[in-house]
Amino acid sequence: MKQTLQIRLGQQLTMTPQLQQAIRLLQLSSLELQTEIQATLESNPMLETDEEGAAEEHEADDDFGTLTAQEPGNGSADDTPVEGSGNGLDEDFSSAWSAAGHGVASGEDDRDFFETQSAGADSLRDHLLEQLHLSALADRDQAVAAAIIESVRDDGYLGDPLEEIVAGLAREGIEIEPDEAEVVLHQVQHLDPPGIAARDPRECMQIQLALIDADWSGLDTARRIVNEHLELLAAHDFNGLRRALKVSEDELAAAVAIIQSLDPHPGSQISSATPQYIVPDVFVRKERGVWRVRLNPDIAPRLRINPTYSGMVKRADRSADNTFMRDHLQEARWFIKSVQSRNETLLRVGTAIVERQRAFLEYGEEAMKPLVLRDIAEQLDMHESTISRVTTEKYMHTPRGILEFKYFFSSHVSTAEGGECSATAIRAMLKKLVDEEDGRKPLSDHRLANILVDRGINVARRTVAKYRESMAIPPSNERKRLT
Repeated sequence: MKQTLQIRLGQQLTMTPQLQQAIRLLQLSSLELQTEIQATLESNPMLETDEEGAAEEHEADDDFGTLTAQEPGNGSADDTPVEGSGNGLDEDFSSAWSAAGHGVASGEDDRDFFETQSAGADSLRDHLLEQLHLSALADRDQAVAAAIIESVRDDGYLGDPLEEIVAGLAREGIEIEPDEAEVVLHQVQHLDPPGIAARDPRECMQIQLALIDADWSGLDTARRIVNEHLELLAAHDFNGLRRALKVSEDELAAAVAIIQSLDPHPGSQISSATPQYIVPDVFVRKERGVWRVRLNPDIAPRLRINPTYSGMVKRADRSADNTFMRDHLQEARWFIKSVQSRNETLLRVGTAIVERQRAFLEYGEEAMKPLVLRDIAEQLDMHESTISRVTTEKYMHTPRGILEFKYFFSSHVSTAEGGECSATAIRAMLKKLVDEEDGRKPLSDHRLANILVDRGINVARRTVAKYRESMAIPPSNERKRLT
């Protein structure tokens, strides 16, 4: 085989260690960044926290990484000021049982982000055992009750069949008949919270219904529904329930209202899980008619080079100790620069998002504009993959809640005037329509689509169904109510 020598020209990006580090820090969440910084502080003697600088930073509100986004009509994006640098039946019935509301508090206060508001709260099992120890049960029954409590899941339901609990007690030398264990189980089920240690949703409801005053209107009907006709309620077959129970529409409505007031997950009232806090990376606030974006100075300590150790580095000295210190000095400088680069990129991207989504901040989800990663990448002259890294697990504290950067990005649907409407805005419109609908005649997907078309938004029925399902809104036949 004849060998030849060829020369080819080409371009190739070589990622230096500094660039690799900067990219890695960019994709870390704020909590992960704190862990990374702490590990680096422990391994590099040249790096230390700047306590004085951090104190000044908290005293001067505008000192660190502030960008502002102008109000519409107050200036173009190019005029944005920049200051500083810084970036089964059980399953079927679950939909029929009313769920508790939830949300994210958006009020601003001076509490520490990691403050444990439920500090000192007992776990569910501790809560039950404490009540058990105050009961008048005999010692043997106390041991059986404790074994039952140990089997209670965090949602309040019994996690193991009673037969297995009895077998487990036998292995520990406690012999008890199944019917005796059933009696003790009923004792546990009378502890707080109501409905605890039930074996299924039906029993959970039966326990709670037994505690309601007998003079409640609709109580007897509610008990009959739970005992005999739960499948009809799970299927929202109200006409079938009326025929089976031979009651009026008002009587059925009162019974269903009682059932919907019950707690499907009694154990959730006393949670033993550690709260998972979200730490915002930036704050967004309207000041004097201008939306301002600031970095959260608490997400990472301010860093600096240790002046004592850095002063010991000698330029011409090639000894092992001097080389060690010089290498760590360079690594510390790279790390500080990488953190600063991350902050600056985070702030630039956050500001660009706020510029695009001012209408949302002013008027809510229905005013959300269509936005994709490419839009921000082109505006900031960055690669789309960089924007993806910056917007993943990064959060923005706004007057409308703490939201992930990615929340502000959504696809779009064309409008009759040739414009665009974001998917987020359409979801908000659909939710509002469903919330305001007549429960006796809920809107079908076809009708919802027609309403949006009448408003100038070109959306198909299947698209409405997709958006509705993504928000966990049941179809119209399951949303039908008696009143």
